[in-house]
Order: sequence, then structure tokens, then C-alpha cells
Amino acid sequence: MNKIQVETSINGESVEFLCEPQQTLLDVLREELGRTGTKEGCGSGDCGACSVIMDGRLVCACLVLAVEAGGHEITTIEGIATPDGGLHTIQQKFLEHAALQCGICTPGFVVATKALLDKHPNPDETTIRYWLAGNLCRCTGYDKIIRAVQDAAATLAHPA
Repeated sequence: MNKIQVETSINGESVEFLCEPQQTLLDVLREELGRTGTKEGCGSGDCGACSVIMDGRLVCACLVLAVEAGGHEITTIEGIATPDGGLHTIQQKFLEHAALQCGICTPGFVVATKALLDKHPNPDETTIRYWLAGNLCRCTGYDKIIRAVQDAAATLAHPA
């Protein structure tokens, strides 16, 4: 089968790649582009482990065909860090609140939190739970994750 050339932007960087028509964005990110921070959990859009931001909208990379990424801005977990490579406030708060264990779901939760706080900088708990409902964690429970998101929102709203 003929491969298709795709031009897109990933984490602010122009990227070109070749892919099969049936390859998902998740597969290309991990296998072709070496962006392995985005995890595969279910492959059916049910767990949120592969969450990325596409043109400001949270999507499951396992449900987006790589060819559909052409001309769009994609933000992965690798693009959440600060420009100097340090931890983003969201990542720091997940660490401080022990809102992670095995790590499979963590990139998806961090990306989903970024998408949430970009749209709703001061969310209440109900809004946080709604936005994170598409992300599943089998290890931590959700209380620590919710607290980490609340703390990140407060810190970003009132930086020291």
C-alpha cells in the first residue's frame, strides 16, 4: 500500500512523516516519531491514556488517523514541559500530590488537565471530574488526581 505524506505541527515544531492510510496518530507518534510519552491503554478511546490536544481540543490519539493530523497543531505530553525542559506546574502538582503510580494513565491525565485549564482556568470540582471522566486510572483512585488539578489551577492563577 502507498504511504501518505503528512505535514503537521507537533509541540510547536513542523513535522513531516509518511504513514499508511490506516495508521492511527498514536501509532505514528510512538513508532514513527519516537514520541513514546503518549501511551496506549485500550486502543478504542475508552481510557484516555493516549490523550493529545489537537487544535486546542482534547482527543484520543488512538481514534485519530494520522492522515487527519495534516495541517493541525498537536500537543503531546512532551510538549507540556516548560521551554527549558522543566516540569510544567501541572506535572509538578501531580508529583507533589502523589497523583500517579504505574504511569500508564499519567500522560493522558496531564494532557487532559492542560486542555481543561486552558479553557477553564478556575474549574470547580464538578468541572474537573467532568473533563477528566474520559481518563481512567486503575491504581491511584481519583482523589489525589482531583487535588493535584485543583492545586495546579490555583498555582497557575496566582503564580508566586
